Amino acid sequence: MPLPKAELHLHIEGTLEPELAFELAARNGVELTYADTDELREAYRFQDLQSFLNLYYELMAVLRTERDFEDLANAYLARAAAQGVRHAEIFFDPQAHLARGLTMGTVVEGLWRALGRSEENHGVSTRLILCFLRDESAQSALETLEAARPYLDRITGIGLDSAEVGHPPAKFREVYEAAAALGLRRVAHAGEEGPPQYITEALDVLGVERVDHGLRCMEDPALVERLVRERVPLTLCPLSNVRLRTVDTLADHPLSAMLDAGLLCTVNSDDPAYFGGYADDNFRAVAKTLDLGEDRLRELARNSFLASFLEDDEERRARCLAEVAAYEF
Repeated sequence: MPLPKAELHLHIEGTLEPELAFELAARNGVELTYADTDELREAYRFQDLQSFLNLYYELMAVLRTERDFEDLANAYLARAAAQGVRHAEIFFDPQAHLARGLTMGTVVEGLWRALGRSEENHGVSTRLILCFLRDESAQSALETLEAARPYLDRITGIGLDSAEVGHPPAKFREVYEAAAALGLRRVAHAGEEGPPQYITEALDVLGVERVDHGLRCMEDPALVERLVRERVPLTLCPLSNVRLRTVDTLADHPLSAMLDAGLLCTVNSDDPAYFGGYADDNFRAVAKTLDLGEDRLRELARNSFLASFLEDDEERRARCLAEVAAYEF
């Protein structure tokens, strides 16, 4: 039985396995440019973030209906539950779907058909986080937030993802201020490919409560000291970092040094269908490669629940933390 954990950095579109992609393509009359699932899996050998994003957005074309989004989310939740995930905070990218002519309702209602029954069907509690694409305009982000207004009872927070370099957090100051006024939680990708200054900007300009990735903070000792002092969680994605060449090999990953520095790190899967592993696959990979002992793994699992947006369900958080404490390796 895997170590109980929360997953805090997971793009639902990045859970689209080749088999489901072909199934949905057939259902919706979408012609893929790949002969079969084997050829599609071979396409998952990326050189960098942009080459991944190109394929990622291409395959989104198979997602057309509420049922498609429901099937996508249910497939992820079943895999997550099998990997010990008790709570998942799930990102989605509405702009990528709105640009294809879908409505916000199709996406949110479809996802919610799975998420709304997730505890009952999978034993996994969920939160939904709307992410803005940072390579789109700030105006587009504001329009997307406005389109999401009717669904805010199902959306816990906002995030910022996609191509980081050249798109600093400050570009999205206005939409983050608007989201804060609506009571939404705030996270953002920063310090994956972008510089440490992007992390500082996400904290100071966007008011984020959690930093997604953030591994380049290690280049700035003063920033590390601040993140430790303020207990800002970092949602690291080790297998993703290797696949996208943010680090050369898993042995080069700074996770151990980050934990030694006192940072509140969590381990997550990012886009697991594309990056070769779900939540526990990432845990097992870092445990083996970085020689993390039981205490470190328990710390990572505990951190995941402490960093979760479970303020409205402290009883569940306490139960999960107790489960981590009692876990026998």
